[in-house]
Amino acid sequence: MTTDEQIRKKMRLLAITWPIFIEVFLNTFMRIADIFMLSFVSDEAVAAIGVVNQLMMFTFVLFNFTAMGTGVVVAQFVGAEKWHDVSKTIANAIFINLLFGIFISSVVVLFRYSFLDLFQLPKELLVYADQYILIVGGTLFTQSIMMTIFSVLQAQGFTKEVMYIALGMNVFNIIGNALFIFGLFGIPTLGVMGVAISTAICRGIAVIVAFILLYRKTTIPLHLRDYFILKKRYVKKILQIGIPGAGEHLSHNLSQLTITVFITMLGTQALTTRIYTQNLTNLMTVFSLSIAKGMQIYIGQLVGAGKLEEAYKEMYRGLKIATIVALIIGSLIAISGEWLLGFFTSDSDIIALGSIILFLGMILEPGRTFNLVIISSLRASGDATYPVLIGILSMWGISVTLAYLFGLPLGYGLIGITIAIIIDEWFRGGLMFWRWRSKKWQEKKLVENDTLVTSN
Repeated sequence: MTTDEQIRKKMRLLAITWPIFIEVFLNTFMRIADIFMLSFVSDEAVAAIGVVNQLMMFTFVLFNFTAMGTGVVVAQFVGAEKWHDVSKTIANAIFINLLFGIFISSVVVLFRYSFLDLFQLPKELLVYADQYILIVGGTLFTQSIMMTIFSVLQAQGFTKEVMYIALGMNVFNIIGNALFIFGLFGIPTLGVMGVAISTAICRGIAVIVAFILLYRKTTIPLHLRDYFILKKRYVKKILQIGIPGAGEHLSHNLSQLTITVFITMLGTQALTTRIYTQNLTNLMTVFSLSIAKGMQIYIGQLVGAGKLEEAYKEMYRGLKIATIVALIIGSLIAISGEWLLGFFTSDSDIIALGSIILFLGMILEPGRTFNLVIISSLRASGDATYPVLIGILSMWGISVTLAYLFGLPLGYGLIGITIAIIIDEWFRGGLMFWRWRSKKWQEKKLVENDTLVTSN
């Protein structure tokens, strides 16, 4: 490969990834902004909403089974230049996720007390949690549609457009939070309820803008009838990737929910520390997650075009970059831990414990990066079953089991639970690396093209 070809490939991956990085960072920042602004209400409000967001993230995983599968299928169709199939796949996916989103929204609202009882929240936290889940949970269907549209826009290469929508959401969310929390311009001071209202409105506006962009950017226009005529061919391909992919995410979120229950048993202080540090460690993950999403698009297009050997080599390039950057960001956050936590709370015990957790994050992050990048690449190639099988085995056999053992009976608390998560991430990361090297994923291609091209 010539130097010019290497530069072109790097620039192509960069062009796909940098807007995704900004979008993922903004999504993460939006959650951090909510937590930061809620800290002006109370530490109890932060703990309550942190628990509810664990439940919300669980529902996002359910929505993602269609969004994720659609993104991979669309990326492969784009690589094979089958534009008619791109349009039909998008229409089918949006209709499926709309119906599913309405169903999940209804379930979350109707059974919210049963869900909250799982976390055994103290009464003072339960009031905040109920307010938030009623409003945000009731509008979850907008999130399901938004995730699907974002996924298909990015799969077609329109990553900058998605970034702009995410930027707008953040600006409006911060303004909305400020209005309702601080009672600016005579707006009633609503606290947690105000943050929920702000989140719901921002998502609704984002869906409208995303739909407009989708119709303007898709090569072959979508027709209204395409939404209501489900084609077995497209639905099967979406579910072939989406169900196993969502299974892996579902297992992860269920295991995290279980671990959160363990942490609530340690007390409000441990739970609050977990929420603050989790939001900060998410900043370590931002670049890895961005590379992972970018690689899913890039690898999917290469596989769709039949360039399997090129896809094999490009994954290693993305993994190397993601690991180096994640370690740098992780080190900076760990070193600045006490200072950063001081923005959220003045509780010295929370700051001391949180600083230790952030240092452990430097060990955790490389393993997590391996999982994010390699699993996304495997999924993009069509190899979605292996990651979910290994994920279920490791998350429950190692992470949850050791988290309970280290955190409760052995008495190591939140530090012990974090160590258990580290062991799980490194174990899975190693197995994912082996799977990619085996090249078994090359047999899982979803889209057939007229000429199979293997790049040397």
